[in-house]
Amino acid sequence: MTSLSHQDQQRSFSLQDLLVTHLDANVHAIRTATGGSCDIVYRDLKLVNGIRAVVVVTDGLVDMQQLQQFVIDSLTLDHTFESLNDLPFEMKEMPFPELLRQSILKAGSVEEHSRLDQTLDALISGLAILFVDGFDRAFAIDVKHYPDRSITPSEAETVVRGPRDSFTENIRTNTALVRRRIKHPDLRIEGHRAGRVTMTNLSILYIKGIARHSIVDEVRSRLRRIDIDAVLESGYIEAMIQDNARSTFPTVYHTERPDVIAAELLEGKIAIMVDGTPIVLVVPALFVSFFHSPEDYYQRADVASFIRLLRSIGVFFTLLGPSFYIALTTFHQEMLPTQLIVRLISQREGIPFPAFIEAMLMEITFDILREAGVRMPKMFGPTVSFVGTLIIGQSAVEAGIVSPAMLIVVAFTAISSLVIPETSMSMSLRLLRYPLMVLSGTFGLYGMMAGIILLTLHLCSLRSFGVPYMSPLAPFTEEDAGDTLIRLPHWAAKKRPHQLSVEPNTRNRTPKPHPEPQANPNEDHK
Repeated sequence: MTSLSHQDQQRSFSLQDLLVTHLDANVHAIRTATGGSCDIVYRDLKLVNGIRAVVVVTDGLVDMQQLQQFVIDSLTLDHTFESLNDLPFEMKEMPFPELLRQSILKAGSVEEHSRLDQTLDALISGLAILFVDGFDRAFAIDVKHYPDRSITPSEAETVVRGPRDSFTENIRTNTALVRRRIKHPDLRIEGHRAGRVTMTNLSILYIKGIARHSIVDEVRSRLRRIDIDAVLESGYIEAMIQDNARSTFPTVYHTERPDVIAAELLEGKIAIMVDGTPIVLVVPALFVSFFHSPEDYYQRADVASFIRLLRSIGVFFTLLGPSFYIALTTFHQEMLPTQLIVRLISQREGIPFPAFIEAMLMEITFDILREAGVRMPKMFGPTVSFVGTLIIGQSAVEAGIVSPAMLIVVAFTAISSLVIPETSMSMSLRLLRYPLMVLSGTFGLYGMMAGIILLTLHLCSLRSFGVPYMSPLAPFTEEDAGDTLIRLPHWAAKKRPHQLSVEPNTRNRTPKPHPEPQANPNEDHK
C-alpha cells in the first residue's frame, strides 16, 4: 500500500483501510470521512529535521490549553534538539514513534492507531490526532475536555438527610462519583458503545465477588444486541434491555444519586451509565426496591420503619382508593354505617352522574393538572397546579357535578401517589387505577378483587434479568424479607440478598450493640 502514488492513495481509502506513510493522504482521508466538517481543526507543524506533521482535533471536545502545552509546544518549542543527529546515542536507537511517546510528547496518555476507523473514533471522542509524514500510524493524544455542568443536588429526587450531589451528563464525572464512595479494587467499570450513528459511550459498573456472574453476563449480552441508530438518553437502553415491554411495571430501576448507586452495587446489582444523561440504570430491579428511599438507611430504624408503613398505606390508597369507594357506594351500601350512607346519599342528590363517571372525570382532571404543573415553568408550575385544583374542585362541587366525598377521595388518592419515591412506579400505579375503577364500577368488590388477583399473578410472573420480580416475598426468603416492609437496624442486616449476590454474602459482622453499663452507686464513695 505504501508504494501507491499520492492520488491513488487518496482514491483508495475506505474506513476499514490501514493508514499509509504519506501524510497528505492520511489527512485527506480524514477530511473525506468527516465531510469537511467545520469543527474538525487541522494544524500543520514541522518537527526536527524538517519532518512534517499535522495535528487534528474536534473543536469543543478538547482542552485547548492542554493541547498547546502538552502537544504543540512539546513538538515545536520545547524540544532541545535541532536534528535527530543531536540526540543522545540511546535515543538515536529508538524508533521515532517510541521517541515521540517517551521523550517528546508530555501528554498523559498516547495511543497508536494504524486503521482509519480507529483514528476517526478517537478523533470524534475528543482525542487529538497526530499524523507524522513517513509513518503509517496515528498518535491519539488524550486532551479531552467535554462541556459539563457543576455537580448539583438532584431536582427530581429531593434530599432531607444524605449527600446532596448528583450525577451529571459527563460519564467520567459519574464514574468518579461512584469511585469516591467505593474505594475498592474489585469495583469493575466496563466500557461499551451503542448507537450506529451516535456511538454513545456506556459503562457497566459492578463489584466483583458480590455481583453474580450470570447476571453480569446477561447485562453484557443484552447491551451487545442493541442495534439502533441513536442512544440519546438512558431511556433508549431501558426500553431495549427490559424483560417485559408489555408490562406497565418497570423492571429497570433508575436514579440520579451516586449514594443510591453505591448502595445498589453493594447489594450485588449492576449499574449502567450512559454518556450525556445524569440518569443511571440499575438491574435487576425488584418490586420492593421502588418503595424504598435511600434516606430510610440514614435514619433510625424505628423511624424508617414507620415511614415505610405509611408509604405502604399510601400505595394502597393510590391503587385502590377510588375503586373501593365506587364499589361501596354503587353495589355494597350495606357495608357502610347507616349515618355515613345517609350523609353520602344526601350529598349525591342532584349529581347527574353515577359514582364511576364521577370518579373518572375527577381522576382525569387531576392527572391533567398534575402534568400541566410539571410542564409549566418552575415559577408558575406549583401555583397553577394548586390554584387550578382548588378552583376546579370547588367549582365542580358547587355546580353539582361531583360530590364532596368524591372530591376528598380523589384528592387523597393524588396526594398518596406522591409518597412513592420512584416516579416510574408511581406512574404505573396511576395507570392501573383506571382498569380497576372499570372493574369496580361493573362488578363491585368482586371485580376489584378479581383485578387484584390478576395483578398479583402478573407480578409473580415477572422477572428482571432472571431474578423474580417479587423477591424476597415470592418466592419467600426469610433472611431477605426482614428489610421489606420495615427497615432492620444496620447491625441486624447480616446478609446481602442471596438472589443477587454470590456466596459468601455476609456484609455485616458487627455484633448487636450492648446496653449502657450501669453506674455503680458505691463507686463515688471509694
